Amino acid sequence: MKCPFCGKDANKVIDTRESEETIRRRRECLNCKRRFTTYERIAQTGLMVIKQDARRETFDRQKLLGGIVKACAKRPVSMEAIEATVDQIELDLHTLGKSEIDSQKIGQMLMEKLRVLDDVAYVRFASVYRRFADLDSLASEIQRLKEKKQREVEERLQTKLGI
Repeated sequence: MKCPFCGKDANKVIDTRESEETIRRRRECLNCKRRFTTYERIAQTGLMVIKQDARRETFDRQKLLGGIVKACAKRPVSMEAIEATVDQIELDLHTLGKSEIDSQKIGQMLMEKLRVLDDVAYVRFASVYRRFADLDSLASEIQRLKEKKQREVEERLQTKLGI
């Protein structure tokens, strides 16, 4: 593992943390003494994504990550939460047990995760993903989001009150 700062490959692991599908390691370069983080993931079998125009391309985790980062730009969403979201979507895709997955399915999974993560990020992504034709269709989506959030709040309240 080369240091991203000085390029030397002499480093030591300071801390290791495991999550469901990844191992996070904090490392310290023995040359420049700077610290950096690495992630280890289990190598999954290749997934193919079927695009809207019927083309097939290899699933690209970085592409998914980039889309979420753009949607969450200037929002109070940590990079750890974004990485966890990508990890969960990737795990869900592999759990489906299919070698080819429709891009629409990935988009729907991402929208559901963003809806929980951050409302504004959800609307940003939805506006690109669903290609709203006009302001009215965007406003309708926002209204649906508000109504769904209100139902969820009411359901939680009813659960707490035992109704």
